Amino acid sequence: MRLLVTGGAGYVGSVIATVLLEAGHDVVIIDDLSTGNRYAVPDGARFVEGDVADHADAVLGAGIDGEPFDGVVHCAARSLVGESVEDPALYWHGNVITSVRLLDALRKHSVPRLVFSSTAATYGEPGTVPITEDMPARPTNPYGASKLAIDHAITSYAAAYGLGATSLRYFNVAGAYGSTGENRAVETHIIPLILQVAMGEREHISVFGTDWDTRDGTAVRDYIHVRDLADAHILALESSTPGRHRILNLGSGEGFTVREVIDACRRITGRDIPAIDSPRRAGDPAVLIASSARAMSELGWKPQRTDLDTIVADAWEFTRQLGDRSHAAHR
Repeated sequence: MRLLVTGGAGYVGSVIATVLLEAGHDVVIIDDLSTGNRYAVPDGARFVEGDVADHADAVLGAGIDGEPFDGVVHCAARSLVGESVEDPALYWHGNVITSVRLLDALRKHSVPRLVFSSTAATYGEPGTVPITEDMPARPTNPYGASKLAIDHAITSYAAAYGLGATSLRYFNVAGAYGSTGENRAVETHIIPLILQVAMGEREHISVFGTDWDTRDGTAVRDYIHVRDLADAHILALESSTPGRHRILNLGSGEGFTVREVIDACRRITGRDIPAIDSPRRAGDPAVLIASSARAMSELGWKPQRTDLDTIVADAWEFTRQLGDRSHAAHR
């Protein structure tokens, strides 16, 4: 297939683009490099630097070597919860308006397939776990609200214009694939933060809340390996149905506590990782685990890399490679 990946220089988008290329597809990437990295653009992909809202129409109109696109994987987004609260305009413009312009370009150029990289933040604070797709969507911040708004737009475009679309909602993506992993200027995810401590780039990791009703008192989260996530996006592309918008959760099906994640990082790195107990953060639920039963049934998807040590080991290998590159650059 001829495919456009928006945000393809970012963590998730670059892995998806890499796996698509390995499967023999033609890939074009649009990314403004605001949070992505140029080195993450995989060899073999055609790269357009710029904002999706400004370039999607021209790129989709041109096709690949004059042939029309078969689909789009939409990963480009702002994704920092705190930033979305402080400056929601960035999220309504950068996420929602950009996505509507992309949808208009898909319609204009008769692109039949869309896979939207969404988030389980659309659910807010669920009353029960595991979280299923039929639970109410009540986002607690503008980031989650912007993603939910995009889902509503996609649903209406699919019904009215025949677009075959899938939104994939997931929580904590982790691990790495080959030379691609998490490398952001502002890092908020726990595994790369812990590994920064192991690298000596941070003094300690903070454990927010130690009195939750969980097996060791710390919060439980569901972690999905980035390669498993990429596989789900490809399966969703291949199985789209014209006029239908599917919403599917993705997760490993099990959860790990914060202390278990820290212990896994100590075990894999062989390094001392100081942890400091801190108060709970407002709005943090005790347990977040997604049910992937529907994705497994509809896509035939089954995560292969659910072991926490495997996830951490892949992330650690990438972190060390990143450190080696940074050190070499400053010699």
